Amino acid sequence: MATNLELAEAFGEMADLVRVADGNNHSHRARAYEAAARTLQGLPGAAAQMTEAQLRELDGIGGAVASRIREYAETGRMGKLDELRSAFPPEFMELTRIPGLGPKTALLLRDRLGVGSVADLVEALREERLRNLPGLGAKTEQNLRRAVRRLGLSGKERRVPLLEAQRQARRVLAVLEEVPGVERIKVCGSLRRFRETVADLDILTAMGEDGAAEGGRGLDEVLAEAPPVREVTAAGETKITCITHSSLQVDVRVVRPDQWGSAVLHFTGSKEHNVRLRQLAIERGWALNEYALAEASTGRVVASQTEEEVYAALGLPWIPPELREDRGEIEAGRAGELPELAEEGDLRGDLHVHTDLSGDGEDSLPDMVRAAAERGLEYLAITDHAENLAINGADRERMLAQRERIREMQPDFPGMRILHGAELNIAPDGSLDYDFDFLRGYDWCVASVHSHFDLPATRQTERLLTAIRHPAVNVIGHPTGRRIGRRPGMEFHADAVLSAAEETRTALEINSHRDRLDAPAELLWEARDRDVLFVISTDAHRVSELGQSKWGIRQSRRGWVPKSQIANTWPAPRFLYWAASVRRV
Repeated sequence: MATNLELAEAFGEMADLVRVADGNNHSHRARAYEAAARTLQGLPGAAAQMTEAQLRELDGIGGAVASRIREYAETGRMGKLDELRSAFPPEFMELTRIPGLGPKTALLLRDRLGVGSVADLVEALREERLRNLPGLGAKTEQNLRRAVRRLGLSGKERRVPLLEAQRQARRVLAVLEEVPGVERIKVCGSLRRFRETVADLDILTAMGEDGAAEGGRGLDEVLAEAPPVREVTAAGETKITCITHSSLQVDVRVVRPDQWGSAVLHFTGSKEHNVRLRQLAIERGWALNEYALAEASTGRVVASQTEEEVYAALGLPWIPPELREDRGEIEAGRAGELPELAEEGDLRGDLHVHTDLSGDGEDSLPDMVRAAAERGLEYLAITDHAENLAINGADRERMLAQRERIREMQPDFPGMRILHGAELNIAPDGSLDYDFDFLRGYDWCVASVHSHFDLPATRQTERLLTAIRHPAVNVIGHPTGRRIGRRPGMEFHADAVLSAAEETRTALEINSHRDRLDAPAELLWEARDRDVLFVISTDAHRVSELGQSKWGIRQSRRGWVPKSQIANTWPAPRFLYWAASVRRV
């Protein structure tokens, strides 16, 4: 049965496709599909079990959407979605994610120049063909070249943002979980290592003696009929390769249950990490592959059933997947010096949360606070957008009213300290919203860049340094401003920014939105061996997003950030003391 999340993602995809079909980023049809997706995400019951009449009674669900929900629930597909996918394949949709190249321009390039992919665009830019089209010019070509380069889209290998890869993996897993004979399933590869983009999916299955049979059908036959799969391109006893509707390749590997540990280790990678492990095996007269760690001379299995057993046999502790990139994890493991990384349960507070006071927030202050308290948080910062952010920002009068409302609510939540904060906008010159006296009234301030992402690195650096040194600022939100696969991060001098953060004790945020994951792992890595503080925040704009802190945790692990340097893992007294001391107001 289709889950609410699966339905929500289908309508989210419809919104993206309709936006292109209409040639308009503000398409009313697209907004209707997005409203339906939000309703489905927050629905307590199963939409697939509701009648069309019941669905039409829900906010954001009209007659056409209700009909399509029933169609998907009964068939696993939507005819309209399939039609749009055919008209606008993934290679074309990738164009619309390039900054400065919206739906209308993408359609123009396809109709006039035959540009249907990033590769086509790169060729058209090389030949300077865009400058002759209406509304474009040499400056447009220059900006698009820079955007393509900074997004890393000019290579031959097509990489998919982690968020989209996770969605595709979840759909394939849901199919495999229903296949008799499948005893275990795990997503491996770069997705398990939590890389921000992936080239393909590696899914491992352990099969019992009965195999993957259901009425004589094999895994390849099951996958060929699965809704997320466009086609199966290869099938063998141990590997089936298929392509999803978003053109993502999925390799499904099949092993015996007793080979599980060595197979998970092998197919998780990275290749460089695996090479180092094989070298350790060779030093002991053993051989390591996807089937087992075994004696090279006799074939006797030394370890194979769990990753922990294989690592232990090689003289290593279990190394978290996020660290397996051959960046010193082998040496640190042998020396007993792997960092103590944070787990999801270690977070005691959320320090970047919006309500409907922000123009882009959806849920009320009481709803957000109540939901945070139900998650067991010890402290929570409400940080609606400040006045300088066009459309979404709140003026002083409304901020003061919210502050008073928080004071009234606090006694109802004795186990959680509610901080009144704001997300301040960092202007190009580094200045912030409000005057100094007004900023003194806040308990907590996040300062973030929301515009002018293309300034030169020197100016961006000065911009960030000015904000870091501002006495009212506790943390720099989503430091690079990137949107994975859509907007490259700002270019700035990392050493100067990290030094200023270290000096002032102003924290850097690890934003948990999977299309941000900002600070990037590279910046976190550069902070190693520095006394820089971080906070992991959800940047939640609705109740349903309060649970995404787990992604920020995984990003911190990928960057080797020790738990001790993540301020919101600290007990409330220690955290609140630091939060007040950083604010030099």
